[in-house]
Amino acid sequence: MIDKVARLIASVKPVMLCYTLGITEHTCGRDNVLAVANLQMLLGNMGMEYGGVNPLRGQNNVQGACDMGALPNVLPGYQAVSDLALREKFEKAWGVEKLSENAGLMIPQMMEGLHSGKVRGFYIFGENLANTEPDIRKVEEELASAEFIVCQDIFQNETSRFAHVILPAAAWSENDGTFTNSERRVSRVRTASKAPGLAMPNWWIFKQIAKRFGQEWTSDSAGDIWDNEISVLAPQFTGIKYARLEENGLQWPCPDESHPGTCYLHKDGQFTCGLGVFNPVDWIPPAEVPDEEYPLVLSTGRRLSHYHTRTQTGRCLGLNDLLGEETADISQLDATALRIQHGEMIRVKSRRGEVHVKANVTPQVPPGMVWMAFHFREACANWLTNPAFDPVTLTAEYKACAVRIEKI
Repeated sequence: MIDKVARLIASVKPVMLCYTLGITEHTCGRDNVLAVANLQMLLGNMGMEYGGVNPLRGQNNVQGACDMGALPNVLPGYQAVSDLALREKFEKAWGVEKLSENAGLMIPQMMEGLHSGKVRGFYIFGENLANTEPDIRKVEEELASAEFIVCQDIFQNETSRFAHVILPAAAWSENDGTFTNSERRVSRVRTASKAPGLAMPNWWIFKQIAKRFGQEWTSDSAGDIWDNEISVLAPQFTGIKYARLEENGLQWPCPDESHPGTCYLHKDGQFTCGLGVFNPVDWIPPAEVPDEEYPLVLSTGRRLSHYHTRTQTGRCLGLNDLLGEETADISQLDATALRIQHGEMIRVKSRRGEVHVKANVTPQVPPGMVWMAFHFREACANWLTNPAFDPVTLTAEYKACAVRIEKI
C-alpha cells in the first residue's frame, strides 16, 4: 500500500497535502508533521498554488488565535519573545516595561503547576478543560487545587464548576471581529444578534480588566484593535486594514495596503523562514501499547452531530435527536470474540478509569481498535486517555492508549 500510494502521489503535480489531528495528537506528533513536510519538499509540491502542507485545524479560528500570539513563545505575528528588539517595540506600543524574555507555560505545564503550587491562579477563556484534557480525574484534581480560577465563556460547563468568578462573554454571532482560516485568509465576522443579559464582547472584558491593572486601552472596537494595533505591530498584517475585509477577506502576508494578499507561500523557493530543511525522523511507538491486561488500542476523535464537549450543541434538540449518547465503536471480529452484541452495554477500561457505554459494532473500525469521542460527559473518552505528551509541542496522545472491553 505504501508503495502504491507513493507512486500515485508522485505521478500527480501538484499535490495538496492536508492533515488533521490524527497526525498530531501523538507523542510523535511533531515528527509526523516533519515527515509530512519532508514528503512535500521531496516531491516539489511547495511554493505553488494547490500544493503545500495544509493543517486542517481542530476548531474554528485556531489559526487566528495563533496569529494573535496565543502561544507561549511568541508575541502577535509570531514575533519571538526572546528577541530584545521585538520586545522593545511592543513595550513602547503597549506602554509597559520589561516584557518577559522567557517563553510561557504550555497547558500541561500549567495544569501540573496548579497541583504543585507553582501556578496559583488560572484564567480559562472559552475552554472546557475538565472534559477536553486527558485523564479527567487528574485534571479535576489539578483544577480543584487552584487558589483562584476565572472562567470567561458563553455557557457554564464542567470546568466552570471550579471557578471562583465567571465572566459571561458574547458568542461569535454577537461579536464584531475576524476569523482566520487554514489558508491564512482573514475574514470579517459581524454581529448578527445582541448578546443576552450581562454578556459582553471578549475584547471589552479584557479591556476592563486591563483598566483595573492600570492600563488604559485607546481602542474601543474590534476595528480599532485591528487597525491601531494588529496591523501596526505585526508585519504580515501591515496591509490588512479593517475596511479592506468587507468582501472576501485577505490572506497574509500582506505588506502594504495596495497588496492583494498572498495566495500561497514560498513562491520561487523563497521560504518564509529561509530555505526548506529536511528533518529525518525515526518512528516511535505510542507511550502506551496493548498488552495482555489491556489488549486493545483506544483512539478518539469527534462525531459529526456534536461539537467538542457539547456546551453548545448539547443544547440543540435536533442534534441530540441525531446523536443522544456515546458509543464504543468496535470491529465485528472483536465483538464476536468477546461475545458482545451490537447495542449492548459494555465496560471500556484503561489504567486511568472506566466508562459504561453501548457497543457499536461496525466495519469502519479495524480489529484490535476501539474508537470513542469526548462529547458526552459520563462516557467521555478522556476518562480513559493517557496524559502522555509530545516532548516538544506537549500535544497529548489522544489517538492511542491501551484499553480492554468487558461485558457488564
